Amino acid sequence: MISFPNCKINLGLNILRRRDDGFHDLETVFYPVALKDVLELIRTDHAETDIQYSASGFTIEDETENNLCIRAYKLLKKNFPELSSIKMHLHKNIPMGAGLGGGSADAAFTLKLLNNKFQLNLSDEQLLNYAAFLGSDGPFFIMNKSCFATGRGEILTPIDLDLSAYNIVLINPGIHINTGWAFTQLDPAVPVKNITAIIHQPISSWKNELVNDFEKPVFKLYPQLQQIKEELYSKGALYAAMSGSGSTVFGIFNKELIPDLDLPPEYFIKTVPA
Repeated sequence: MISFPNCKINLGLNILRRRDDGFHDLETVFYPVALKDVLELIRTDHAETDIQYSASGFTIEDETENNLCIRAYKLLKKNFPELSSIKMHLHKNIPMGAGLGGGSADAAFTLKLLNNKFQLNLSDEQLLNYAAFLGSDGPFFIMNKSCFATGRGEILTPIDLDLSAYNIVLINPGIHINTGWAFTQLDPAVPVKNITAIIHQPISSWKNELVNDFEKPVFKLYPQLQQIKEELYSKGALYAAMSGSGSTVFGIFNKELIPDLDLPPEYFIKTVPA
């Protein structure tokens, strides 16, 4: 059985406050994007191990039990000890550690794939709870539709947001941003205007109002990311921003406009329909 985990972008990202548990409350809009990994799962009768895992495409640093796909399988195995042994192969098209949620997507799709293949009859609510164990944005990939996210990113409210008239250009320069460091650079604050109010305005207004709080410190440390954002605007982007804590920067363009970007050839650049 095969599935195709997609990534996401953040449309706005406000860090509101630090919580007593060490996490931060935030608000953002998650929007699904059609850059996809490929995840294949095959039932086996292997007696020596529960899961045989392999990967290709972009390098995945952790192929131990901390790997999110392996953790997803083991999480279900605890509650369903009769779960069959499997072979799993993951082909990575989504850059890792890029602010696109690729690892969380793979984990969430692993849960959904196992639920379907082995007829575990888990409800959406149960899948959401399992996904939350694996990452704050894991639940989003169970729903996989435009959502306003609060809490740590796990409290989701679907919103009506249709960007199908546009293309999204994703650019990743291969820089790894330490998310823990990025949080230490912020001064959390509640914004004057809620993201959901901004997101329902015309896209032409987003440039001046829809903000990712991580951009200021990250751009200071990695000015090439700010240069990517400026390049996207110079080539006609209606809106451009960094996704998550980086390092992917994206631009939203009218479909009829194919931007001729002046960027280093080693950068990952992908245009996908919104």
